[in-house]
Amino acid sequence: MNIAKLFMLQSELDAHIEEQHPRKEWTSRHPEKVLALLVELGELANETRCFKFWSDKPASERKVTLEEYVDCLHFVLSIGLEMDVELINIVPIKKKNVIEQFTVLFNAVTILKIHFTPFVYNHVFSAFIGLGEMLGFTWDEIENAYLEKNAVNHDRQDGGY
Repeated sequence: MNIAKLFMLQSELDAHIEEQHPRKEWTSRHPEKVLALLVELGELANETRCFKFWSDKPASERKVTLEEYVDCLHFVLSIGLEMDVELINIVPIKKKNVIEQFTVLFNAVTILKIHFTPFVYNHVFSAFIGLGEMLGFTWDEIENAYLEKNAVNHDRQDGGY
């Protein structure tokens, strides 16, 4: 996966969104982006159904789960751009199961809201990459799905989303 390319494409999308929905001077969108990432992570967990011990219903189709993962990736990248962060030695962090992985990610993103530091961001990014691997996604799949959803997001901005 070409992470630099994805950051560049996300930067273009963020600029497009700013054109359509300008922020007030001297304000930050960090709180909204962090909450959006938490919501998207929740939607992703819901599609995997990994925590639904009370149900026999299977997880969503792989394509749907990948779309939710990529929705999260948009916010992970956007938050990194906002921080002007440099990724350092990204090694996927993987816990013993998907439930623990989601829990670690929820906690790390919540900490990122309070401690807006490159160290915490790198931890979030590494845990997020680890989650993608645990869900069985290849880097090519993730990048292609990101490119598709990024185009949809641009079209939505053009359409008054």
